[in-house]
Amino acid sequence: SRQLGVERLVVLGVYQRNLQRVWDLALSEQSVYAALGLHPVFLEEHQPEHVQQLRDWLTRLAGHPKLCAVGEIGLDYYIESLDRPPQQALLDQQLQMAADFNLPALLHVRRSHADTLAALKRFRLKRCGIVHAFAGSREEAREYIKLGYKLGLGGAATWPQALRMHRVIAELPLDSVVLETDSPDMAPAMFPGMRNSPEHLPDICAAIAELMKIPADTLAAASTANACEVFGWV
Repeated sequence: SRQLGVERLVVLGVYQRNLQRVWDLALSEQSVYAALGLHPVFLEEHQPEHVQQLRDWLTRLAGHPKLCAVGEIGLDYYIESLDRPPQQALLDQQLQMAADFNLPALLHVRRSHADTLAALKRFRLKRCGIVHAFAGSREEAREYIKLGYKLGLGGAATWPQALRMHRVIAELPLDSVVLETDSPDMAPAMFPGMRNSPEHLPDICAAIAELMKIPADTLAAASTANACEVFGWV
């Protein structure tokens, strides 16, 4: 992917048992950065002590240039078996950590925009963050942008059936967009059924630039600048 112009990658923690692996990977590769968090989809796996252990990790690594965010955290109302109140409590605890350690948040939001926006308004993070795989409405996009958040766009935005999303993307301001892959998930339309990869980012960029009616190079440069702003990369 480096030969294709992908210069930096963020790998994310999703549960307590992969935090060490994520951190080791970030230390072993110059271009890889780590975000550490407890993902809502694994709610049943998270134990109360895991929240404290995440805080311990963030305390230990505070200020380390390879630690770039708290994430992936959020709310998933698509999976009906996941209880909402514990998800909301877990999100609040981790947004508090992002505030305490002055880190941006990387957010998983599925069918939960209203409650996520309410939580973000309560915490008002100084460094905001990114709404990963954004698939909301024009109004929801506007609300996140008003709070200072960037919108992550990846493979799902290229799918031909995502018509509403295409209309929303066409109107997004360039300074609000960050390109992403969600590898190995959410392969773009041009690689159906394949394992997703950072190598696909240039194709995702070209497809989204077409929706925005701008050159792909313009979108790539804006996405890079926006990511650098969020993560404090120089």
